[in-house]
Amino acid sequence: MATLHLCPLIMFSMLLYSLAFSSAFTPQDYYFSSAQEKSGFSPQDYSSALEKSLLFFEGQRSGKLPPNQRVKWRADSGLSDGSAANVNLVGGYYDAGDNLKFGLPMAFTTTLLAWSVIEFGSSMQNQLENARAAVRWGSDYLLKAATATPDTLYVQVGNPYHDHSCWERPEDMDTSRDVYKVSSSNPGSDVAAETAAALAASSIVFKQSDPSYSEKLLQTAIKVFQFADKYRGSYSGSLSSVVCPFYCSYSGFQDELLWGASWIYQATQNPTYLSYIQYNGHVEGADDDDYSFSWDDKRPGTKILLSKNFLETGIEGLELYKTHSDNYICSLIPGSPNFQAQYTPGGLLYKGQGSNLQYVTASSLLLLTYAKYLDTSHGVAHCGSATFAADKLRALAKQQKIAHAIVIALAISVSNDVTSKPSTQWGQEK
Repeated sequence: MATLHLCPLIMFSMLLYSLAFSSAFTPQDYYFSSAQEKSGFSPQDYSSALEKSLLFFEGQRSGKLPPNQRVKWRADSGLSDGSAANVNLVGGYYDAGDNLKFGLPMAFTTTLLAWSVIEFGSSMQNQLENARAAVRWGSDYLLKAATATPDTLYVQVGNPYHDHSCWERPEDMDTSRDVYKVSSSNPGSDVAAETAAALAASSIVFKQSDPSYSEKLLQTAIKVFQFADKYRGSYSGSLSSVVCPFYCSYSGFQDELLWGASWIYQATQNPTYLSYIQYNGHVEGADDDDYSFSWDDKRPGTKILLSKNFLETGIEGLELYKTHSDNYICSLIPGSPNFQAQYTPGGLLYKGQGSNLQYVTASSLLLLTYAKYLDTSHGVAHCGSATFAADKLRALAKQQKIAHAIVIALAISVSNDVTSKPSTQWGQEK
């Protein structure tokens, strides 16, 4: 079931990966290896992959679809979501091959969509507005989930066991739309702090284009983070019967608290959040070297994000995050003294877990983002006695043989055993 439920995250990560090879980048910045040239993919093909990846998100939309919806075979769905709890939870994204709305992976996906726009939006050219729309579809829903009831965050719509027993289009679904929440008495610091991260990151995306919306996102992020930090506990404990084994928080909630605080700091530059990071970091994952970035474990992403602040300003207390970012990056580089990753004979990063591509693409995102930070600061990654510049990180990211996955995303035919119902078209040609 893991592959099924992580489809949106995998596809989203492809969006970020394809972005790195967009035609907006100059040849001297991003060159193609001979293996990629042999694959037949040009910069224009990767630019097209970015467009198709954004279309995938439109295919996963729940709720009242807008007039400019480009995926025309989709229609309105889930228009009564939230009514079981007398709240409005219409909107958001379906998880993948089901009609469920899981709050933790949806919030994480929104955070990373926002991060991609923040770092690479200027190179998205005519896809920038579509990327912003994808972020907003997620952030609009998260706003509803966070503000419907005081001291409560709605984190899931749909019972997974009922939904998985009936495979049908969202427009036709007749399964129960149960609503699940975390509260002061049933905490969920992990999902709440991730929601805060998503709202804060999204606020940065809209700071210039829609200041009032940006401020609303930010103020809600602050309140949700306070809720997450005050009422500590994992949502896997509060809602284990419906979130496990699908999206259990195996890493606990400490990593999300540090991740959420880090994103609010990026959005506000408020020293209160820097103090929180410096004071709490040691008990929330700052001292740990971790080598898998995913919807469950945010530690590598947090370190890359905070390393930007250290590289830009040399803030005291953040050098630790640069050191651990280097450790993470160095673990991926063959020939590094700290190398400990596994690769397939074809050069694909291999984690030996289900849904391997989510780790491949998430790692590629961090490689490319860290490369940008190193370029800006004229820095390098320190790997014991060796150092690696930004171009080495880009080359490793581009080495990942992701072409086959992108081809699947661009395929014009529909398989008989597709796993993403919302994005699947029936009865007509695409």
